[in-house]
Amino acid sequence: MIRTERRLRLCKALIAAVLVFIWGNSLLPGEISQAFSDWVKGILAMFAQQDGPETSGGLLRKIAHFTEFAALGVLLGWLFGMLQKGKLHPMGCGVLAACVDETIQRFVPGRGPSVKDVAIDSCGVLTGLILLWIGHTLWKRKQNHNLEDK
Repeated sequence: MIRTERRLRLCKALIAAVLVFIWGNSLLPGEISQAFSDWVKGILAMFAQQDGPETSGGLLRKIAHFTEFAALGVLLGWLFGMLQKGKLHPMGCGVLAACVDETIQRFVPGRGPSVKDVAIDSCGVLTGLILLWIGHTLWKRKQNHNLEDK
């Protein structure tokens, strides 16, 4: 991946923003977190014009966890790609971020850590890394095809 100082700064800032978002949500007490999930679920139900499959919003939270960590996986893959580091490092950093996320919840009223959530988060990171790899591979293939046409 092409590395410039501007891209590095952007990537690091985006990673910091995603982590602040993830860990900031983990700092919300259980009651507030549940109310926010219910609010989002209500908005989604308006668009779907039906109730979701789960009234507690638990499924919605699991999907949100997965999606947040998939975004983190894309960004970590981008960062480590620019730094030309090994492939395992971004995954390890993503799993570490998931463990920190669950550790934070250990100390928040109405919340608790879950190994299942670490697994969901880790699958999100892996999915993000795979999506980045697929996108990068397709982009490189297109670039090579465009060079051959000239």
